[in-house]
Amino acid sequence: MKTYLVKQKFRLGGERFDIKDDRGNVDYQVEGSFFQIPKSFTIYDAQGQTVSQISKIFLTFLPRFEIKLSDGTSFYIRKKLTFFRDKYEFDNLGLRIEGNIWDLNFKLLDDRDQLVAEIRKEIFHLTSTYTVTVYEDSYADLVISLCVAIDYVEMLESSS
Repeated sequence: MKTYLVKQKFRLGGERFDIKDDRGNVDYQVEGSFFQIPKSFTIYDAQGQTVSQISKIFLTFLPRFEIKLSDGTSFYIRKKLTFFRDKYEFDNLGLRIEGNIWDLNFKLLDDRDQLVAEIRKEIFHLTSTYTVTVYEDSYADLVISLCVAIDYVEMLESSS
């Protein structure tokens, strides 16, 4: 089990920020593209190896985001056509989500209903800050990538 602290630092320009574990060690770094359209983010581990790439798929009717993991797998976040409230679906994630994903208070469960990770948004912070607890180390890269992608989608949607 490992716990990470993630602070939202997305802006429309290029940026780089760290994701630290509960002891303050940098385990991941997130780097955003600067003048690239569509904007993308790359997540690196502590050794500088690429963990995943997050990008908005260009020229689609509704917004769609692709998250490519370094092991070759990928999953998608896509907006559904609704009239009252924004709704998103996750394709090829391989995990079940319980809770409110857009408020960053949810759990991820595997196909055997085993708890894989918990994400909780902390209140009383100037920027979005959330705690990510990963119970299965093999899912750490996927869970961190999912959290960064959700933050990215929210940032893009709130700025449009």
